Amino acid sequence: MKKIAAILHNKDVLNRILFTFAIFLIFRIGSAITIPGVTVSDGSFQSSDILSLMNLLGGGALQQFSLFALGVSPYITSQIIVQLLQTDVLPSLTELTKEGEAGRHKIEMTTRYLTILLGAVQAYGIIVTMQNTQGLTVNDTSFWGYCQVIIIMIAGTMLLMWLGDQITEKGIGNGISMIIFAGIVSALPNQIISAFEEYLGQKILTDDASLILEGTVQLTIYILAFIAIIVFVTFIETSIRKLPVSHSASSQSKTSLAAKSSFLPLKINSASVIPVIFASSLMMAPSIIVSFIGGANPPNWAKQLVNVFNFQTMVQMPGPNGTTWPMPWGLIIYLLLIVGFTFFYANLQINPERMAQNFQESGTYITGLRPGLETQKYISKVLNRITFIGAMALMFIAGLPVVLSLTGAVPQSMSLGGTGMIIVVGVALEVMRQIDGLLAGKNYETKGA
Repeated sequence: MKKIAAILHNKDVLNRILFTFAIFLIFRIGSAITIPGVTVSDGSFQSSDILSLMNLLGGGALQQFSLFALGVSPYITSQIIVQLLQTDVLPSLTELTKEGEAGRHKIEMTTRYLTILLGAVQAYGIIVTMQNTQGLTVNDTSFWGYCQVIIIMIAGTMLLMWLGDQITEKGIGNGISMIIFAGIVSALPNQIISAFEEYLGQKILTDDASLILEGTVQLTIYILAFIAIIVFVTFIETSIRKLPVSHSASSQSKTSLAAKSSFLPLKINSASVIPVIFASSLMMAPSIIVSFIGGANPPNWAKQLVNVFNFQTMVQMPGPNGTTWPMPWGLIIYLLLIVGFTFFYANLQINPERMAQNFQESGTYITGLRPGLETQKYISKVLNRITFIGAMALMFIAGLPVVLSLTGAVPQSMSLGGTGMIIVVGVALEVMRQIDGLLAGKNYETKGA
């Protein structure tokens, strides 16, 4: 209650929150407006797993084939490509990272131009895929008819990116993450309604006390599991490893030096929600590529490729004597991508070499270690150890709902689970930290005055 009161009395923070909600309203309105020139079949999309993850991240915008049907997926994919190229793959991009603010601006513009290109490819792939599943009909099947739909989809993505920039600048949180957050949260009420209908809907009508009790217990367990996932994600996101740090100064006495000792906090999951978003985006790529190759009737190998990358499908592998055995290749690839991106992004966010160099230049050192190479190796070792824990936690959270769905323990339509919760909780915690920072800054200014 104290924090709410502080927010209400802080005009800057309150305006930022209201501005963010205004952007959310625009996002939800745009997600409900179907693109002109197409007809969407509401029921058919439910049976298709190929684009379900993109639909989840967009809060149902793809199912409606709305102005924001593409969401921010092309931008995320562009970020993945550009960040990978920055790691000494493309020297020109690597040099831009060393040019400060001007370099970052050029990299961002490169990412946006690539977003337009990838958006066009992805938009056409989605159109063909949804046509193949009989979920979409383009009224004008001429070249220009398709171009019109694709241009509108790309324009929707660019508008979302602009709205995200406005949130980052004038609102609360990282704009792109907040857009994804809004899309997932908007699907939560339908998730709860689906659970209620699944476990209690028909049983209430029977007036059978035992069936109603059974359904109530099932619904309660489902909700408690949901809460348990949120608690676990919150625990992982707030866990840190403290490294003892001291600040040397030639004019300081030993007593004064001891007083200046502090800690360097390293998050267990320093990559936050980024690995899940990156992995989710890459898992969509094969189905879009196949839509270009095969059109309405892709070859069998292309269908198998799509199934391999679909983490909601068990691929039947050939066994001895003509037998087959199921293998969840999609889930395995998805989890391995999460682990890979967790290590990649953690080392990108906390660069041990750069951190050791900054320590040496500022006269800061980790207690008991020499500045330079020894400090770099120690930070790298600790970072890899705690990142391993964070990666395993992300694997568990993202994989558990899929496993429950594949085994039939929970219906697939109700398994929002880990992927969504990681993003929602991670973004919510980041927003709370930013609000605390803004409130603390305001209090400091007030005391200083």
